[in-house]
Amino acid sequence: MNRLNNTRQRGLSMVELLVALAISSFLILGITQVYIDNKRNYVFQQSQANNQENTRFAELTLNAWLNRAGYRRAPDQAIEDAFPQVAATADCRAFEEGATVTDFIAAAGSQEVGLCIRYQPASPTELDCQGNTVKSVTGTKLNTPFVKPDVNEELIVLAIKFVPDAELNKGTLQCKNVSGTSPAFAELLDGVADMRFEFATGENDLFEKKLKDTNPWADNAAGLVRAVRYSILFASRNNQRDSDSRVYTDWIDSLAAGANKTRIQDGDNRRVYQLAGSTQTLRNMMP
Repeated sequence: MNRLNNTRQRGLSMVELLVALAISSFLILGITQVYIDNKRNYVFQQSQANNQENTRFAELTLNAWLNRAGYRRAPDQAIEDAFPQVAATADCRAFEEGATVTDFIAAAGSQEVGLCIRYQPASPTELDCQGNTVKSVTGTKLNTPFVKPDVNEELIVLAIKFVPDAELNKGTLQCKNVSGTSPAFAELLDGVADMRFEFATGENDLFEKKLKDTNPWADNAAGLVRAVRYSILFASRNNQRDSDSRVYTDWIDSLAAGANKTRIQDGDNRRVYQLAGSTQTLRNMMP
């Protein structure tokens, strides 16, 4: 009995310890890889969700303001009377007689794009795109629906623009009430990598003929704009995806050569991209 007690094992052998370490190392490596994969997938899903949220907000906002372009409280008021010719301002090109959409004027050397719209407010408590009460003129008939306004100073002019950034996920969509008392651009949302506006213009039968052409769209608002088409590319932070992005490559392929295309190409950095767009017929401008 004493001999058996003397030969009894008192600890782990070196071989057993090495085997245990090897097994635990494999387990730790497997768990770590699962954690990394889950975290990468979570980050990707979060970036995609942010892009989708920005997409919904941008479409709802832009479509709402485009639907207001050309609104007149009195349906029997001629569009030429409701929207007279107006000279260019620091932000907007000149409005032709009857026109309710025109080009945004970007600063020299800037890659900003946008548009300006004008409409009559429906009520004195209506808010502009900055969340402020619209400008109204004392003595007008703003409180009476379906009645022509006394003066054209009551018209609301909004400027909407895309402001690019060297970091694609930091580009912004901004808006301001040009006709307000203290106009200044307010940021609507960020995460915008690039944006394009196109316009279908014409007048009555000329417009109908133009729509039958192969490509009735132009990147300038010359003439009476009857429809607006926009496309927005949203981007996440860096290193949020592993594979190539078809959305990104298709957007690059659709751009003409120039500084804007170079900026987009140089700023990918494996971001997650989302494309949004819509074509809005200006219902208030239809014959």
